[in-house]
Amino acid sequence: MSSELIDRLVSGNAVYRTAADPLRRETAENGQRPYAIVICCSDSRVIPERIFDTKLGELFVVRVAGNVLDRHQLGSVEYAAAHLGCSLVVVLGHTGCGAVGAALHGERGGYIGALVDEILEAIGEERDPDKAAEKNVCHVAARLRREFGEHPEIERIEVVGAMYSLADGAVRFLSEEEKGA
Repeated sequence: MSSELIDRLVSGNAVYRTAADPLRRETAENGQRPYAIVICCSDSRVIPERIFDTKLGELFVVRVAGNVLDRHQLGSVEYAAAHLGCSLVVVLGHTGCGAVGAALHGERGGYIGALVDEILEAIGEERDPDKAAEKNVCHVAARLRREFGEHPEIERIEVVGAMYSLADGAVRFLSEEEKGA
């Protein structure tokens, strides 16, 4: 079975490679110049480059289930801000988030427990799945502001939260009131 799945990937890559893309060559030769960092869920339906209709090299995307942060994700954000000059971080949550659902249902097995613990800390007593996902976004955004507020080389970055609707594709940027400011 895995050979069939690998064949699908190889076939897809062949199609990708046959498309003449001068931007691919440009970024390979001259590097990337993303204008924003997007921290989002690993959900296969949440594709920031498509959601925001961007070109190759315009977004620096950090993906992890439940858009939670550990030192690896923080290091990725720091790299993009300090070395690539990004000045905006978008923490992009989404409706129907499976990681938030796992937290709400008390799933604790395996490595999922680490994700669940982070999300439970963020959502507190909230039990509505979409409101909990939004609270998680606000928690992650606040953590980023705290973590990078003391770093002079990247304290200039703006951190915003946003929610993506799986149903209609709309992105709603969270207001100051929703952020809990």
